[in-house]
Parts: sequence; structure tokens; C-alpha cells
Amino acid sequence: MDFISTKLILNSLVFSVLGLLILLGSYFVIEKLTPENTWKEITEKNNVAVAIVLAAFIIGISMIVSAAIHG
Repeated sequence: MDFISTKLILNSLVFSVLGLLILLGSYFVIEKLTPENTWKEITEKNNVAVAIVLAAFIIGISMIVSAAIHG
């Protein structure tokens, strides 16, 4: 029984790390596709519109990755 719970925890950790890597990779792709540096726009210029768009992007990609992992 201990083996099953260890296996489940290991699977959960692997899928969590994989999901985060996919999310970060997709962020860097979007960063390259946009003409401006989104992080600089949000932090230095306090551009709320870019922050909202980036948040919506992160939520959308997270939902896609979650659905793909869940099956």
C-alpha cells in the first residue's frame, strides 16, 4: 500500500513540474511574438491592460495544460 501512495505522489510531482515547464515555455514564446517586453511594461510602466492580458493568457494556458494532463 505504501508503494501505491509513493507512486501517486511521484506522478503528481512529475506532472506538476511538467505543467510548469510548459507554462513557462509558452510564456517565452508569447514574449518573443509580442513587439514589446511584457514584463517591463507591467513592472516599470504599470500598464494594467498588458497585465490583464498576460493574466488571461496564463490562466488559459494553465487550463489547457491541466485538461491535457487530466485526460
